[in-house]
Amino acid sequence: MTRLTLTKTTFSQGVWIGCLSGVAGEAPTLDLLLDAERLGAPVVTAEGEGIFRVQVEIPADRLSDGVQTFVITTADDGTTLATISVVCGAPLADDIRAEIDLLRGELDMLKRAFRRHCVETGATEARPSDEA
Repeated sequence: MTRLTLTKTTFSQGVWIGCLSGVAGEAPTLDLLLDAERLGAPVVTAEGEGIFRVQVEIPADRLSDGVQTFVITTADDGTTLATISVVCGAPLADDIRAEIDLLRGELDMLKRAFRRHCVETGATEARPSDEA
């Protein structure tokens, strides 16, 4: 069996377009999924021998703060051909900044604990200028 390959060509104004290759015969029936819910079928049109254009309109009513990952699959066996991740809203940026702040705090705590350990055991910290 030929392996299907779906490659994104453009994503503009809420419309994702890709090129489906490796098709033997007629175009396969595809599904668009979000959280395992079927949202509809992408539009598939012939472009040449074994090559098809796949067009998906991302439904605006499914977009909200955070990350939504739409999945294009084959309808017959559910093979994933492509994923479309859409990131919306400011809360995601705030979450990333908060995570970085937590990591910095943990790193500072580890540095203090390491220095305290070195003082208690009589070890010295290796510094780049101390190395030969």
